[in-house]
Amino acid sequence: MVNLLVWLVVGGLLGWAASKVMRTDAQQGVILNVVVGIVGAALGGWLISPLLGLPTINQGAFSIGALLVSFLGAVILLAIVNLLRRGTAR
Repeated sequence: MVNLLVWLVVGGLLGWAASKVMRTDAQQGVILNVVVGIVGAALGGWLISPLLGLPTINQGAFSIGALLVSFLGAVILLAIVNLLRRGTAR
């Protein structure tokens, strides 16, 4: 139960930070920030982890490298969503 709570909080913080970087924070609420953080971590695990050999927060790792990979995945996810919605990555 504690791991789930930490996973949701860290996912929310990563989603919020990614939305600040991508300037989409005004459009998102807390729930969407959590979803972006968790799905972005999965995307980062699929794209970035094999290249760098680092885990993500979805793999139960809690390190600077895992946070960075998960954050980059969330930023990539928001860039893809922005590209599809607005025609521009930012």
